[in-house]
Amino acid sequence: MKKEYKNLLVALDLSDLDEILIKYASFLAEKLKAEKVYFVHNIKKYAISELFEEQLKEVNLDELIGDELNEKVQENFKADIAWEVLISEDPYSESLIKYVVDKYVIQLAIVGNKKHEKGTGLVSGKLLKLLRCDVLAVPRIARPQIETIWAGTDFSADSQKVFQVTDALRQNGKTSLKLVHIYSVPVQFSPYVSPEFMAPKVEKHIKDKIEKFIKKINYPEAIEPLIFHGRESGVAQKIIDNIKKSKADMLVVADKGGNTFSPFAIGTVTEELFNANYGVPLWVTK
Repeated sequence: MKKEYKNLLVALDLSDLDEILIKYASFLAEKLKAEKVYFVHNIKKYAISELFEEQLKEVNLDELIGDELNEKVQENFKADIAWEVLISEDPYSESLIKYVVDKYVIQLAIVGNKKHEKGTGLVSGKLLKLLRCDVLAVPRIARPQIETIWAGTDFSADSQKVFQVTDALRQNGKTSLKLVHIYSVPVQFSPYVSPEFMAPKVEKHIKDKIEKFIKKINYPEAIEPLIFHGRESGVAQKIIDNIKKSKADMLVVADKGGNTFSPFAIGTVTEELFNANYGVPLWVTK
């Protein structure tokens, strides 16, 4: 069941979030027993060359930025794991990240979550579609610990992939895993059967399904179910509202899924979660 993460990529953009990402990558690389970490930065020269062409004529930006990032990584990356800084120029950071992921067989790309902050940052919904590897979005207030993991599932075959990730992250007896599922009462039957009558039956159905699902995946440690009632169109927001009140250290979801009561598909729930910032790292597994 456990998935291996040998090569990691960390996307840097010379902002103050870089230090947080490097420290988090150091913590995570040790936990995953990674073999190498690639720190990637894209220089968008085309955006500044015309404005400062004269001043930059004698400046080797690649070398200067490379030296700065190497120094920053040296200072903040404490894991005893090989690492390398890669500097390049590309009009689109997403295409550069995809190139590095493919060339170096990256299993996990770590990006900063800057949603609702000033500036743009590298996090983009395009990455979910472009990259063949897992993607981890790390917010500014992320804690370098994984004691409690929320695993979102809709019981589909695709959503079972999240438990390969949680298995790779767990520490024997020290990591609490909570299975998160949002269910809704089918509205198409409401003219004939009242929601008040349907809700308890649907909830019992979901609880029975969760019990069978947990037995089926045969996870090595205990799993605590977390069931929330919500609208089918508001699954992501329901998760966000509840995880904000929790002590979760990470949320893991699959890139796609599908279920009658709560669809978990890329472009809907997963993309909504990826494009929000609720203070918890989000791991999307492919």
